[in-house]
Amino acid sequence: MKRHSQIYDYTMILFGSALFAASINLFVVPVNLYNGGIVGLSQIIRSVLVSRMGMRFSFDIAGVINFLINVPLFFMAFRSLSRKFFLGTLLSLITQTVCFSLIPIPVVPILDDVLASLIIGAMGIGMTLVSGASGGGTDIVGVYAALHWKAFSVGKIQLLFNALVYSLCAFLFDLPIAIYSIIYAAVYSFV
Repeated sequence: MKRHSQIYDYTMILFGSALFAASINLFVVPVNLYNGGIVGLSQIIRSVLVSRMGMRFSFDIAGVINFLINVPLFFMAFRSLSRKFFLGTLLSLITQTVCFSLIPIPVVPILDDVLASLIIGAMGIGMTLVSGASGGGTDIVGVYAALHWKAFSVGKIQLLFNALVYSLCAFLFDLPIAIYSIIYAAVYSFV
């Protein structure tokens, strides 16, 4: 019975991570919105490299940037958190990296409505969390902090980091982009 439960959990992690990356590339990025956390920071770095520095890539580099930023966090998860959490998070990040890199971002948004796009974009990562893993990034830092210090929680860490990400969006791009991205983050957190 335990083996079936593990297979189910890892299947949900794979599916949820692929759905998360697909929804970001297909619905969130085309309407110029940004995710929170490390994925959002990776998107900002990608946007700066492409639009401000004129660099071109044959695939969406945000997934690779996300993976590279998460490497030090993997060591924290491996040394401090459960084996299942570590393996599930690693599987999630590998799946996200592949999907972010291979799923093309539409030049024209699939939906004209930004609000509908951000609601659809919020789907996916909840399956990963329910299955005992995370999408990496601030989840790892939050779980680590919550286990070691009572004043910290995953939510507080994410809130602080997202404030930084969306402040960068407002500064580098445009205030409406930051505001809609914050709305997206609220919907994403609720889902």
